[in-house]
Amino acid sequence: MRRKFLALALAFALVPSSALAASNAENAIALSQAALGQQLPDLALTDTSGRTVRLSDYRGKPLLVSMIYTGCADVCPTLLESLYPAVEAGRRAFGEDSFAVITVGFDIRNDTPERLRLFARTRGIDLPNWKFLAADEESLDALARAVGFGIYSRAGGFDHLAQVSLIDAEGRVSQQIYGAVFEPPIIMDPLKALVLRRSEPLKSLDILVDRIRYFCTVYDPKSGRYYFNYSLFISVGIGLFSFSLIVLALIREWWRSSGRGMRSFR
Repeated sequence: MRRKFLALALAFALVPSSALAASNAENAIALSQAALGQQLPDLALTDTSGRTVRLSDYRGKPLLVSMIYTGCADVCPTLLESLYPAVEAGRRAFGEDSFAVITVGFDIRNDTPERLRLFARTRGIDLPNWKFLAADEESLDALARAVGFGIYSRAGGFDHLAQVSLIDAEGRVSQQIYGAVFEPPIIMDPLKALVLRRSEPLKSLDILVDRIRYFCTVYDPKSGRYYFNYSLFISVGIGLFSFSLIVLALIREWWRSSGRGMRSFR
């Protein structure tokens, strides 16, 4: 039942709805979910300046991967425009170089570096930690398999899931995030867990500091920003102070009682 509900919900993320999209929805979702835990291969892609970028360049910090085609006029632009404020919020909260984002064009005949550069500029995407990349057929197939991204040709375009893949610092697919429109926490909450090493054991002071930052960094829907919530420390401080007063009172009472008992005995 849960799988059917998930399939029904995610089917709406296919662009745009058609008989082909409906028939491929369940296969696309199964392919996407099967990629969880898979390692990204070290592929060579090309950025909008014509320089070679390797996926291994992104090891050591989390990575967001989206796949689009520049001929898309609806969901692909909407997904990226919705992703932009989430990425901005993450850069402010966790640091400008704490994670990276890549968007790969999967229409290999048309998604050239020049077309991708124009596509990004038209959508106002200009963040330094976000690259648009072109791929050859072999690299594209390998990347699509690694992140579980199904591409289905149709007249005038493609059917595909509106999907953002979250990759951990070791290059493994950690989570799939679906939907063309979402609030920043949908992206940033799972990303926060990776950036601030939520799953790692407390083996060092740095990890302890990150763990504190994880619990104290919260999202404010009014401002659309993440901020460090100091109220937790204030609450803990008040609690410790109150506990200390209670302990001191108990010790003082015990001392007084012990003193009277000694005098009575004498």
